[in-house]
Amino acid sequence: MTPELALRARAEAEASRLPPLLARAEKLAGTVLLGDHGRRRAGLGDDFWQYRPLMPGDSYRSIDWRRSARGDSQFVKDREWQIAQSVLLWVDRAASMRFASEEKLPQKADRARLLGLAVAILLNRGGERVGLTGFTLPPRRGSEQLLRLAEYFSDEDAEEYAAPEARGMIPHARAVFISDFMGDFEGVEAALTKAADRGVRGVLLQVLDPAEEAFPYRGRTIFQSVGGAMAHETLKANDLRDRYLERLAERKDRLSHLARLTGWHYECHHTSSTAQSALLWLWRAIDGGAA
Repeated sequence: MTPELALRARAEAEASRLPPLLARAEKLAGTVLLGDHGRRRAGLGDDFWQYRPLMPGDSYRSIDWRRSARGDSQFVKDREWQIAQSVLLWVDRAASMRFASEEKLPQKADRARLLGLAVAILLNRGGERVGLTGFTLPPRRGSEQLLRLAEYFSDEDAEEYAAPEARGMIPHARAVFISDFMGDFEGVEAALTKAADRGVRGVLLQVLDPAEEAFPYRGRTIFQSVGGAMAHETLKANDLRDRYLERLAERKDRLSHLARLTGWHYECHHTSSTAQSALLWLWRAIDGGAA
């Protein structure tokens, strides 16, 4: 089995535990794409949903005479409302994401791309169009799109840190950004500001290794970036702990504040926690629930 197919199989397993996700579109009029799936309520569409009794205001031409002939009441055939939402994904593939403090823990990159693809599977099952930010992979539906996403997520970037891709933001779409957000904060701020200007709402999921949260290092320690471009040696790593934790808390506060300002949701997920807990949070947040 290729790495891409193995990744997809694992993401399918995670997604199978949740019901299909229908992203709630905002400001639908004039900004949505008409799709061929139902959103489980009456409206414009071709697929049958349900029979209901004739009500005042209904046209007699809408009566289903075959169903009505079974009894004394007249029935109307409702069809499902067919509107597909575009959801844009950005999953950090930079070198910083390839960190894992212990062999038993997954790399941040592994957890991020698993969650990103699982979300795409849920959205696809719900009939939504899923793609990438930028112009590499525009939102589409179908299994072929999921395979393209798996292939893309499996590639790695050489750069140490990455900022969200802000190009190609479809007005009034939804977006999912998954990263450790340890790089330049201005890049995150620029991306969310641009998204907000286009009416795009979404979620920020920060993925961290538990060691990055606890800073358990003592004594002589060599800190080196995963990509090898940066290194720092100290004889008293514990002296750096308070300063580091303060800066990390500040970064998380800035992300949370930025998310609130732009109408997004923010959450921090640790690789020591289950992928299912993060997927459940993503499902609720994208679907419009409280984060």
